[in-house]
Amino acid sequence: MKTIQKPWLKSLLLVMVVSGLMLAGCADSVNNSTQASAETNNTITAQASNPEMSTLPRLEGKATVVMTVKGSPITIEVDGENAPITAGNFVDLVSRGVYDNLVFHRVVRDPQPFVVQGGDPQGKNPNVSVNQLGTGSFVDPDSGRPRYIPLEIKPQGADEPLYSKTFKQARVSGAPVLNHTRGAVAMARSQMPDSASAQFYFALADLSFLDGDYAVFGYVTEGMDVVDGIQQGDRIDSARVTAGAENLKR
Repeated sequence: MKTIQKPWLKSLLLVMVVSGLMLAGCADSVNNSTQASAETNNTITAQASNPEMSTLPRLEGKATVVMTVKGSPITIEVDGENAPITAGNFVDLVSRGVYDNLVFHRVVRDPQPFVVQGGDPQGKNPNVSVNQLGTGSFVDPDSGRPRYIPLEIKPQGADEPLYSKTFKQARVSGAPVLNHTRGAVAMARSQMPDSASAQFYFALADLSFLDGDYAVFGYVTEGMDVVDGIQQGDRIDSARVTAGAENLKR
């Protein structure tokens, strides 16, 4: 499969950045929730400045998640060896049933395949339309507060991941261990590095220009044809941890 040419994608991302979207937001919902966004940014800023990450779930090893969409399974290998916090967050949310019945609110295939994005917890509210999704986060029932995770990307040759900075910000010139190849599963976020929560996306093609900016935490190993068939508004029937649940440490 040909690698996507960058010019049109850079233009698309520029539009997203200017609109305050990146891969996480939605224009309508951003315009309608200024106050909520301000409160969210304050929370993210406070958490990002806290070096303690011990309260976040971690995946010590690998796990397998089977996500069913329109009755068909998508098998995801989640890599806690190279992205322990990002992978742990995802597996924890799966085990809580957070993704069950959530909507894929953004699907970009034209002019070239890009991403399928979902996981906004607001999608369980029938009064929230698909066009309003894209700004929701997981609210931890134990604390009553949104859970955000740090940007976590492990450079090749490094012993530990880089946290809270993009490769450009940290002046890392190499490639990450987990790349945006077709079938990669990564966390969506706003412009702030430590703003990822529950929303994720599937890469529909090789998207190497996202490497070092967004945190990949796994890959589709079976069912990529199912991902290719997802349309905006389709829902996740269910998501289950089928192997490696014992590697999740809360």
